[in-house]
Amino acid sequence: MFRQFIIILSIIMVPFCWAQKDSQDYNQELRAQSNAIQSLRNEIEATKKRIQSESKKEKSSIRRVSNLSEEISLLQRLLKEIKKEEKLLVADIYRTTKQISQSEIELDTLRVRYARRLVKMYKKGQLSNLGKIFSSTSWRQAVYRTKYLKIISDLDQKTYDTIRSLLIEIGRQKLNLESALRKKRRLKREREKTLSQVRDKKRREQRELTKIRRSQKDLKTYLTEKQVGVKQLESIIKKIRDDIARAEREERIRKQQMALKAKEFPKLKGQLAWPAEGRVITKYGRQWNPKLKTTTENPGIDIKGKPGSEIRVVLGGIVTTITFIRGFGTTIIVDHGNGFYTVYSHVTNVEIHEDSEVRAGDVIAYMGDSGSINGSQLHFEIYGEGKKLNPEKWLRKK
Repeated sequence: MFRQFIIILSIIMVPFCWAQKDSQDYNQELRAQSNAIQSLRNEIEATKKRIQSESKKEKSSIRRVSNLSEEISLLQRLLKEIKKEEKLLVADIYRTTKQISQSEIELDTLRVRYARRLVKMYKKGQLSNLGKIFSSTSWRQAVYRTKYLKIISDLDQKTYDTIRSLLIEIGRQKLNLESALRKKRRLKREREKTLSQVRDKKRREQRELTKIRRSQKDLKTYLTEKQVGVKQLESIIKKIRDDIARAEREERIRKQQMALKAKEFPKLKGQLAWPAEGRVITKYGRQWNPKLKTTTENPGIDIKGKPGSEIRVVLGGIVTTITFIRGFGTTIIVDHGNGFYTVYSHVTNVEIHEDSEVRAGDVIAYMGDSGSINGSQLHFEIYGEGKKLNPEKWLRKK
């Protein structure tokens, strides 16, 4: 009998403890996801206020398109985070439902066993226990029986306490489940609202882009805006190089390279895989625009591809930046160690987050037209050796 009680309690208490641990892990992950969503919401509100302030001063189509692109980029990121939280909640709802079912089975088992025990105690009465002690053939047997009955009594109390704990836990789990279901319904409404906003802003952006393509004045303004974006990108790269966390990133990248037996960036000139499928429509360096009769500097290459096609990181590293840059749209910067960085612009539906580790060939985003007046494309840059490099010299020959 003693063994049976021990087995029963161990069966009950182990999953009970694991359930609490799982619940803590899920809650921690959900909190982190909720914080990420709130941070994006704050950024969207701040951007809206800045755009409203700018709108009073600036009426050009270029600025309107840039503002719309920035809002779309932030809303798409928010949409992605909402979907992640929804997915976590669905998993949490499934886990909680399963826990409730398991807890109720355990509770029923305990109730039946405890009821049987009480019936036995009632039938035999407490005196029968004393009788067992006094009928012992020796003092050793009497001591042993006293200890045994004390253990049984303690186990009865523990069983009662476990039943009470399970009832409280089931009640808590059911409240959590109701809360998760309410939150899931709210997130679904938010997702639908955000999606509607993205579509609406996208239609407005397309109308403004049509105006720009027809106006030489607006095209010149766009090129000027893009040069401002180049300076902004250079400033971001400089900050990354001077960042105090760079040494830690270098160590993480070195460990990743050792684990994957991957070569370092400087040794891969002419061997890197292309970041996207498509054709190069603008090469690196100085570019002559026959329509505007102007020369501009392109810090990378522009690859024209199918909308929604995959953008892949060319080599393993750490994502340092995901931001919106005027003239370049949604931009991702990856640190590859040894002072080498790659830049991916005009992307959409970003799949990674800042400070995440990526491997060569990982899909980090998709081909989009964020910040572009020429439709779906990828702007790709390589920084290394303290300067901008011609990406085509580092990528494999097609």
